[in-house]
Amino acid sequence: MGIKVAKFGGSSVADGIQLTKTKQIIEQDPDRKFIVVSAPGKRFDSDNKITDLLYLCKTHIDHNLPYDQVFQVVADRYMAVKLNLGVDVDLMAHLDEIRENLKKNPTADYIASRGEYLNAVLIAAFLGFDFVDAKDLIKFDAKGRLMIEETDKALKEELEKHENAVIPGFYGSTPDGNVKTFSRGGSDITGSLVARAIGADVYENWTDVSGFLMADPRIVKNPKQISNVSYKELRELSYMGASVLHEDAIYPARMANVPINIRNTNKPEDPGTMITAEGYHHGMDDDGPIITGIAGSKNFTVVALYKNMMSAERGFVRRILGILDDYDINFEHLPSGIDTVSVVMSNDSLGDRLDEVLDAFRQRLQPDSIDVFEDMALIATVGHRMSYRPGVSATLFNALGEAGVNIRMIDQGSSEMNIIVGVENKDFQKAIRAIYEAFVEEE
Repeated sequence: MGIKVAKFGGSSVADGIQLTKTKQIIEQDPDRKFIVVSAPGKRFDSDNKITDLLYLCKTHIDHNLPYDQVFQVVADRYMAVKLNLGVDVDLMAHLDEIRENLKKNPTADYIASRGEYLNAVLIAAFLGFDFVDAKDLIKFDAKGRLMIEETDKALKEELEKHENAVIPGFYGSTPDGNVKTFSRGGSDITGSLVARAIGADVYENWTDVSGFLMADPRIVKNPKQISNVSYKELRELSYMGASVLHEDAIYPARMANVPINIRNTNKPEDPGTMITAEGYHHGMDDDGPIITGIAGSKNFTVVALYKNMMSAERGFVRRILGILDDYDINFEHLPSGIDTVSVVMSNDSLGDRLDEVLDAFRQRLQPDSIDVFEDMALIATVGHRMSYRPGVSATLFNALGEAGVNIRMIDQGSSEMNIIVGVENKDFQKAIRAIYEAFVEEE
């Protein structure tokens, strides 16, 4: 007998039908002792997620608009689930308490968190498990940063008291007792923290897909599934846009060396994707797949700075970072040569401040020239020890060349497991298809 933590996402807990599937999955394996749940997601394409409706309530409150009808939609949906499941729980008391708190104009975090809270109360009753509120167990500091060690201690102490429990995902609290949420998708992080705290054998993350695919199925037709991937490889893919699992959910599980298994609630027989420390790779000379996956994002700006004898000028890169810090802009990559350095920034972070940043670069760095490339996309080709495998770069660049894709930037990081290329936005999908065909189809 071991212990598994199972987190079920919004699509897995959207209504009574999905919750019946969820219960069957949990009861099939008695090791599934601790269940983390999201708020109900969409039941059909034109439906609303509960979390979106709760944020809409907050918008109405902030603009002094009636919000009762919006909240009633939320309440009716939970009451319908209660009736469908036939559970004995005083849901109205919880709804009335939230209604009273809405009159006090609470924070958006409190309102949004009630989706997970109410769902966990219902699901705990449905399963016959204990309900354990995450509010005082997932701890944030006064600035809203997760306090991971304090959280680990609090979860350990509380969950030791329960043989089986349902825990709402997505939120915790700050030292003053106010509810604080993670970013959207943060229930994944709660599950990972619970898995670490109890020393789980596996952290199962149940969603509506059978694990990770080697490329976006909207771009590549029927891409292969990734059966095994390492924490490090997944971190690279998640950062570049692969969105099955919240990227911050990897760290707690990795700290405790807890494997993560991505599973499909609608196809529970599929083994999904297993995420471990090693992935496929258990040695230096393994003969596993050359690449693990391909992911990317659009809408970046690249500023290329050239200055003669730059490499001999102390503090040049430090001054670049100082300028970005002054404007509160994050950089994504900083590939450099002897006399050149390129600053890659997402357009979301850059906003409308490009001209101001360029003026600051000119005044404080005095480069010989500046070239700006807008409407850029970044594509990461990720695989284990790629820099040690001959011919990988040549295959990638030949594939892009034959597809007529102009490479504007190349960055192979010291992680040994990715090659990032910058291409124009218009070539984004063509480039991903070309890379996939070159590596995966040949294999």
